[in-house]
Amino acid sequence: MSILLGAIADDFTGATDLANTLVKEGMRAVQVIGVPDADLDFGDANAVIVALKSRTEPPAEAIEDSLAALAWLKARGTRQFFFKYCSTFDSTDAGNIGPVAEALMEALDTDFTIACPAFPANGRTLFNGHLFVGDVLLSDSGMKNHPLTPMTDANLVRVLARQTKKPVGLVPYAAVDGGAESIRSAYSNLKAGGFAHAIVDAISDPHLRFIGEASADLKLITGGSGVALGLPENFRKQGLLQASATTDFHAPPGRTAIIAGSCSQATRGQIAHAQKHIASFLIDPMELAAGQDKVAEALAWARAQNAELPILIYSSADPELVKQVQEKLGREKAGAMVEDALARVALGLYEQGVRRLVVAGGETSGAVVNALQVPALRIGPEIDPGVPWTETMGPKKLALALKSGNFGTQDFFLKSFAMLS
Repeated sequence: MSILLGAIADDFTGATDLANTLVKEGMRAVQVIGVPDADLDFGDANAVIVALKSRTEPPAEAIEDSLAALAWLKARGTRQFFFKYCSTFDSTDAGNIGPVAEALMEALDTDFTIACPAFPANGRTLFNGHLFVGDVLLSDSGMKNHPLTPMTDANLVRVLARQTKKPVGLVPYAAVDGGAESIRSAYSNLKAGGFAHAIVDAISDPHLRFIGEASADLKLITGGSGVALGLPENFRKQGLLQASATTDFHAPPGRTAIIAGSCSQATRGQIAHAQKHIASFLIDPMELAAGQDKVAEALAWARAQNAELPILIYSSADPELVKQVQEKLGREKAGAMVEDALARVALGLYEQGVRRLVVAGGETSGAVVNALQVPALRIGPEIDPGVPWTETMGPKKLALALKSGNFGTQDFFLKSFAMLS
């Protein structure tokens, strides 16, 4: 198998988002859960995304895991590498975006890369180095209250510079709007000026395609899934990729369920909409912290529901309640507690016959996929921008939709199941 594009994603929903983009652009993509212990049969896949759970790890651990993924990809003759993170640039001043990017650069012996989390289809745009979510700055969006990686600065040049040892520059809107050649010229000027990283503006999909074309010769690209829009065409021009690709998708029969752990505004709105139509069960983080066996309660409740209808089990809460739990247990312990509970719920639901499962939240998705021991995912049809159905590879057969907390329309949960025959 020849891997044209090998990607390292810092969470599971982000990996799925990237794979979805590549499939839509004609590549055959497979998402691997963690660095495989042994070779998996990827068939004719020409893009492989290694999904890690490194976004909120200590920087040293995130670097170690990312370098292990890189080594695995390099050993399989990968031509170009991609470091995928969230379109809201989720991180802290200590990392992990900057430290991981620089570790990958060193391992690939390259002195320049770009950073572009823009995803206009989902309202993420970059202008003059400032990231917007919809029509507001990142620092004024709901991300300012994220329980693990609160984003309070929209200036990504400044944000990334606090995480890196090497200088961070900007490819501004005017250069990007001028097309691929203009962008390449901006890259050259930044490299000549000693810059190792470039935040790249983008407010539309054509901008992202320009950036992709300009980045054909970069060993490493970093960003959100949007900047990958233009990469498959580079391989086509080299005669390495056919004009199009098709992906078979088969959703196994079985019960349907939703597990939501994200506390984002979007997911909370989706939960509220779904509750008007289907039964739901709240795993209250405070009750969980008090020692109540909410997992057993949730699974007993699920067993008693109508097996013909979707069910919703969620821990999502407003920022104030999340803050109270974190103050009681500490941020990391509180997050791990909820993730562990939802992972055990997912395993219990599988044992009850659930075979079509939607999971909301990056950390939640990672915990669920690990609990189900899913080694890899084939990418299926798109539900909403950045969120496809996937088909598990391995002994446990499920249709899985792993949704970033901020993605999807209000009716996402019910719409996703309506797509399946």
